[in-house]
Amino acid sequence: MSQLTTHSTLHSQMCCFVGWIAPDPDKKEYNSGQAATLIDRVIKNAAEDGVEVGDTPDGGSDAKGTGLRRHYLGHSEVDGYDIDIPMVIAPKDADGKQLNELLTKFEKYVRKSYPNSTIHITNSSVNLILSNDLAFDIVPMQATDKKDEQILIKKNGDRLKTSVQKHKEFTTKRTKASKASPGRVSYNECVRLIKWWKEFQADGSYYLDYDESSGKDNRPPTALIDWLCAFAFDKLGVEKTYAETLAKWFSFLANIVKNQKPVYFTDYYSTPNISTLTGWIVLDPVNSGNNITGKWDQNKLNEFAAWFEKARDSWSRIIRYNIDGEDQLALDELVKLFGNPFKNHCG
Repeated sequence: MSQLTTHSTLHSQMCCFVGWIAPDPDKKEYNSGQAATLIDRVIKNAAEDGVEVGDTPDGGSDAKGTGLRRHYLGHSEVDGYDIDIPMVIAPKDADGKQLNELLTKFEKYVRKSYPNSTIHITNSSVNLILSNDLAFDIVPMQATDKKDEQILIKKNGDRLKTSVQKHKEFTTKRTKASKASPGRVSYNECVRLIKWWKEFQADGSYYLDYDESSGKDNRPPTALIDWLCAFAFDKLGVEKTYAETLAKWFSFLANIVKNQKPVYFTDYYSTPNISTLTGWIVLDPVNSGNNITGKWDQNKLNEFAAWFEKARDSWSRIIRYNIDGEDQLALDELVKLFGNPFKNHCG
């Protein structure tokens, strides 16, 4: 990999593509306005129902700088740009009744203001699609006695301690650290690339796909990709080129996933006791009790491992082709990783 340079066709292509997959900057002001309107309307509707929204902290991929554009052309669909709107509510309503179910309530509040839009409940949010370019995930959570800690109540009733603020900080401090390295490669942009890669791997998967007929989403959650990227970055950092960075990350993660090595962080808690946990262990950086892959069966684990092994091998070929001057062969491999949009938006 020592022959890779920042002046190569490969690096130029990767720089163009990672810029293109980011949310459209020309729409930022419009999207922010739509988000503000949504927040005002939902807070008003909730208040009329006796539910107090006390805070709407800045969170999600948009706030972390890891968001993707939504793309629906050429049979290459990416539901990338869902702006997260966390809404932290008082645990009890105006009558003193404990609020133990939030998603149905907030679906009602959203639907009241957007009656003709596509709205559905996910595992932990209310998804509002305003257009092919813009969608929101409204995430209601209960407040706690700590400003930077919330309780997420999932669709199945599970209660999960979380922190919008700490999750944002977890990513942004790694992005800041990466920008201190030589070159233009930054952590958040590598996360974007791997999230985009995930979308196209899931499209051809058997166990880790989205079943349109049933609406069941078995795709690996974005949080899992975020945390695996952080694990790779903490071990390897970033190189001067995207190709060399991703080649090293995928080689490292292919070993982690195949051998189901534990993944955890000590940013916000001490080294956890993992001896009592079962399954592959990938722990939430702000809640050591949340093992995001704990319920995955062996079929999912094997398929996920195969994704990383194939990507590792692809990056090895891409770099060899680049060094040999075989730009078309490298491009063909990159399309396998990132889909047809790569060849249309890499130069």
